[in-house]
Amino acid sequence: MSRMYRSEVPQYGTLMELVADVNAATLAADPRLRANLERTDDLERIDLERHGAIRLGTAGELFTMRRLFAVMGMQPVGYYDLSVAGVPVHSTAFRPVHAESLARNPFRVFTSLLRLDLIADEGLRAEAAAILARRRIFTPGALSLIETAERNGGLTDAEADSFVAEAVETFRWHREATVDSETYKRLSAVHRLIADVVCFKGPHINHLTPRTLDIDAVQAEMPARGIAAKDVIEGPPTRRCPILLRQTSFKALEEPILFRGEGGGEAGTHTARFGEIEQRGLALTPKGRALYDELLSQVRDAGGQGNAGADYATRLADVFQAFPDDHDTLRREGLGYFRFVLTAKGRAVAPAGLDALSIEALEAAGHVEAYPIVYEDFLPVSAAGIFQSNLGGEEQRSYAGNASRSAFEEALGSPVADEFQVYEDAVARSIEGVRAALAGRLRSDAA
Repeated sequence: MSRMYRSEVPQYGTLMELVADVNAATLAADPRLRANLERTDDLERIDLERHGAIRLGTAGELFTMRRLFAVMGMQPVGYYDLSVAGVPVHSTAFRPVHAESLARNPFRVFTSLLRLDLIADEGLRAEAAAILARRRIFTPGALSLIETAERNGGLTDAEADSFVAEAVETFRWHREATVDSETYKRLSAVHRLIADVVCFKGPHINHLTPRTLDIDAVQAEMPARGIAAKDVIEGPPTRRCPILLRQTSFKALEEPILFRGEGGGEAGTHTARFGEIEQRGLALTPKGRALYDELLSQVRDAGGQGNAGADYATRLADVFQAFPDDHDTLRREGLGYFRFVLTAKGRAVAPAGLDALSIEALEAAGHVEAYPIVYEDFLPVSAAGIFQSNLGGEEQRSYAGNASRSAFEEALGSPVADEFQVYEDAVARSIEGVRAALAGRLRSDAA
């Protein structure tokens, strides 16, 4: 998919080179960061890590997309209602949920389902539904291999190679619209995202995002590489201990499209696909997330400017001084999630009864260390900010208060996992792993 997107959006290749350069410089300047990433098996995934984003049009498409991602061990985590920010979709993120799986497959896809029910014009809503009902976004080969994986509990190596080749076709860009220019204009007048979803053959990847270790350095360097960055980095401010997710992007490309019509079609343009960069930090507990949301609201509500205004970065930094910025305090106050790893001492020494000590006692004695768990999910306000910055400023924005998780899960065909529970399970697995390793060491020493 990355190779495909690089051929479709050449500036994505420039972005990848920039991120690689910044990551290499950051690791060279911070040996402790490199050592910590190596210790937690996170170093190798940095250069591979991506998140993609797609927008689906029907419940049937979402249902089959869940099955497709399940073949790759990716599960739906979190429910996001973007209608609160004037974007007529609700979403989930498909991703692996175990650290071992994330190390092998550091890939997540933010997947949105269009809310046709939010189109006020009944006739236009019915027309959009009819257009979407006619399209088929999965190849017969992909559908067949999904069924094979479900029947056999997986795929052979040869089948997996075929599956990847077939699946990537779903996300390919097609410049030929499925509608005439007038239909496209009428849907765009309601919301340009609606036109982007309804009027094309499939859910083309609208961005594919690399992970950087220093998003401020990337943001500063983008203009020098010929990339027009958005004005504001979405998410928390620059911190010693990064939290959650920070995102920036370059402006959506204006791409030529061909509308349906009598005379061979009419030429037009389309702007929805863009480049995005992200920096990921500590996953926050419900208590930490509540504090984050409270502080962000204070910043965005100041003067009614949202994240606009030349002083936004200053306001953000000032208000977030109330959020602790060292890992010891973040742990002590229960604001973030940490996993536990045996130290060299813990691997070498195993006095009797060690495996029965509390994790706090093991840490105090130097047998284990705590490492921040990386936030693997998304922030609705930030996601909507990225969407809106690349859609223009004339969209309808009166969708607030229309969350419908039950309808989304019905279309999906399964519940979405609660992100906080996923992180709590990761903490518990790390503690179980420490105790199992210590118990095994004790048995070995006794033998």
